[in-house]
Amino acid sequence: MKKYVLSAGVIIVRGLPEPRYLLLRAFQYWDFPKGMVEPGEEPWDGARREVREETGLTELEFRWGQAYRETRPYGFGKIARYYVAVAEEGEVYLPVNPDLGRPEHEEFVWADYAETRRLLRSRLWPILDWANRLVTSDRSR
Repeated sequence: MKKYVLSAGVIIVRGLPEPRYLLLRAFQYWDFPKGMVEPGEEPWDGARREVREETGLTELEFRWGQAYRETRPYGFGKIARYYVAVAEEGEVYLPVNPDLGRPEHEEFVWADYAETRRLLRSRLWPILDWANRLVTSDRSR
């Protein structure tokens, strides 16, 4: 049985009931905030840590608890797990990664569903569709 490398991240939304999704760009690729789960770290904790490290956001409301979806394996045996959270407060910035000496991403954008789908690679479409169904059908607003 093949062993996969797990990364974890958060699909961050703002502006409900018309959600806008936070996307980060590294090189030509757009994605949600995510990163590798560290040895001994729970994916849930890793996802929240990655958001802090990559965006500076600390006030996340996980209205849907720890529900998640994972991508199919990609690259050289990676799987990405995504949770969903609301961040109505806080300014996004791209902190410098001390290991790189620069931010991990070149830019960020808050995009509606159609623009998010256009920017993302097709392997992330099922994840976006799941999150969009979750946040647009939410009755707890």
